[in-house]
Amino acid sequence: MASAALLGMSAHSQVVDMHDAINKAGRQRMLSQRMSKAYLALIQKVETGSAQQVLDRSMSTFDRQLVELKAYAPSPEIRDTYARLESVWSEFKSVLVGTTPGKEHASNLIQLDAKILALSNQGTRQYEQAAGKATLGKLVNIAGRQRMLSQRMAKFYLANSLRVDPAGQHRGNRKVAYRIPGRAGSAAQSARSHHQDQGRAGAGRQPMGLFDMGLSRLEGAHSSPKLMSDVFITSENLLSVMDRITGLYSSIKA
Repeated sequence: MASAALLGMSAHSQVVDMHDAINKAGRQRMLSQRMSKAYLALIQKVETGSAQQVLDRSMSTFDRQLVELKAYAPSPEIRDTYARLESVWSEFKSVLVGTTPGKEHASNLIQLDAKILALSNQGTRQYEQAAGKATLGKLVNIAGRQRMLSQRMAKFYLANSLRVDPAGQHRGNRKVAYRIPGRAGSAAQSARSHHQDQGRAGAGRQPMGLFDMGLSRLEGAHSSPKLMSDVFITSENLLSVMDRITGLYSSIKA
């Protein structure tokens, strides 16, 4: 179940158009956080079977999409972004596959995923600008950002459980959490207006409520194995919904 979100992701062997490029570029942001989340779960023996599968498939998807996005880049500036991302990705990957999951690697991992996230976000914005049709490209970007935030929050939850917090980043976790419902609701409404598909686009409400409930227990309490498992699983369910919503946007032919 935890890997279900990946099963619904685009399996294109190459970028098919600019909206697909924005979708995949935004997915790289999400994968940077999802891989760290899975690694942190493995350290704490949370959903170990699912976490390992999530990590392996996320790495494979990131590798493939990096090649696609670099090849599709319509400008030297975008190609340069992905060349730099490729370099940081190599360092990040060496931690993911070259070390046994342990707390001693967690801080370095989180610092590296921040660099991956920043470059991936830069690439997404560059593709959005290159698309020209700002409104629709922006919607794909925003929906993709919500997809990333579902993983970022879960990652910080697991990092806090280890008492690993580079630069005090988890302090913004609750602010991020309350940013999702409004924007996710707006994304779902826009998707419905384009596709007349209320069931699929509105399906994020229940997992978002459960996810927010789990995250709210982080403050003033120690994370238990049960709570960490709940957050891990619910973040995967939310990701599956948000990936479908982002896919609805990217498939619109304007």
